[in-house]
Amino acid sequence: MTALYDVAAIGNAIVDVIAQCDDAFLEREGLVKGSMALIDPGRAASLYDVMSAAIEASGGSAANTVAGVASFGGKAAFLGKVADDQLGRVFRHDMNAIGCVFTTPPLAEGPATAQSLINVTPDAQRTMSTYLGACVELNPADVDPEIIEAAQISYLEGYLFDPPEARRAFAKAAALAHGAGRKIALTLSDSFVVDRHRGALLGFVETQCDIVFANAAEVCALFETDNFDAAVKALAERCEIAAVTRSEKGSVVAANGQLHEISAYPVEKVVDTTGAGDQYAAGFLFGLSHGRPLPICGQLGSLAAAEVIDHYGPRPQVSLRQLAEKNGL
Repeated sequence: MTALYDVAAIGNAIVDVIAQCDDAFLEREGLVKGSMALIDPGRAASLYDVMSAAIEASGGSAANTVAGVASFGGKAAFLGKVADDQLGRVFRHDMNAIGCVFTTPPLAEGPATAQSLINVTPDAQRTMSTYLGACVELNPADVDPEIIEAAQISYLEGYLFDPPEARRAFAKAAALAHGAGRKIALTLSDSFVVDRHRGALLGFVETQCDIVFANAAEVCALFETDNFDAAVKALAERCEIAAVTRSEKGSVVAANGQLHEISAYPVEKVVDTTGAGDQYAAGFLFGLSHGRPLPICGQLGSLAAAEVIDHYGPRPQVSLRQLAEKNGL
């Protein structure tokens, strides 16, 4: 069957609230710099009250990735749970406006649409405090077989290893994708997620994943080592393609016994690293779904990551397709 989508993603549907702060603010609020912490509605309200002026934008890791795929000109779909509330309607409108199919039914009753309070320090590190709300209600019934079976690659967000029902949704998606001869990709998302679910993640990678994305901290956490090269090798032995980012050092892509080192694109000033890994995955998956060689996939990823870190917000502000053409990609 001809694929209708380049990438279908399953992830948390979140509205991001992004503000600038200094290190002293993080210390006062007991926030771990560069981390993602889950919070309850009360903490979300109290933290929002003390944050500086913020911008709000639809986000969520996997949703950001398919937004990037769409910006490259790719065909994308998203599966995630929002509530039937104002933020949920904003999120749905934003996804549809960028050309991404999003048809998951909203949650009629229960928690509100998720939000992530993101504080960005002058060194561009983002510290996220996330109220998951309706996200945790995602379940196997929300995995649409027509979408998963019609996507070349289904991309799964590691953050969803926290809710048990979402993990079962991943298992359903993997079975559907592989049954249709498609690929499954997973992003490890966060080193704290890895610490919480190391065994389950390793098992899922070994048995269900064709492509795995991680950053240096996450891949080292997965194998409980400080040796980056050893961790990348261990990951590559467990999946077809391992793509590991290293911030300004670029990334490495390991597949078929080969290691490709990909340079980072230069950025005049790093403003906000929110979404950098998401956009790297977008460029990589777009390239892979269009039959590009792995080094070019990595370069597309680096280009997309470079675009998103020179402004606030997790999604591209210019056409990634035009940017790629300008750079000969």
